[in-house]
Amino acid sequence: MRKITLPMDIETRDSLKAGDSVLLSGTVYTARDAAHKRMITMLDEGKELPMDINGAVIYYVGPTPAKPGEVIGSAGPTTASRMDAYTPRLLDLGMQAMIGKGRRSEAVKEAIVRNHAVYFIACGGAGALIADSIKAAEPVAFPDLLAEAIVRLEVEDFPCFVGIDTSGRDIYDPD
Repeated sequence: MRKITLPMDIETRDSLKAGDSVLLSGTVYTARDAAHKRMITMLDEGKELPMDINGAVIYYVGPTPAKPGEVIGSAGPTTASRMDAYTPRLLDLGMQAMIGKGRRSEAVKEAIVRNHAVYFIACGGAGALIADSIKAAEPVAFPDLLAEAIVRLEVEDFPCFVGIDTSGRDIYDPD
């Protein structure tokens, strides 16, 4: 298990291989379909995004509400392919990694390689375990989207593994 501090430098990203188990620590932003659609609309309108996308890691999650005394509720990953229409543009703007579950499109794989980015996979069904690694959560944008709002998370030893590495190796396509 490799411990990685976010944001990653290019050498760290390039050293990761599909299938590697990692523990991420640092800043991660949440965003799902509706938030991605709004971000792309903002870009189309020439507006600034609500966070600096350059070097960002986005976790595809819609966490449940936090119980009293907790930072966040269950925080399991959302199916990543739902963001595939938006992802290449965000990668081209400097996003360095995404966390989700499931396969990615060829266009996303090409953008990952082109931008030396990484797709991390979090374990579906492990939302409570993942929530334990989230130490702080601060709303950033789109509160009307409720669970799909953009939230800045501070994570410590967030468990996941490399699904697609910077060379385009994909655990779902081992050949």
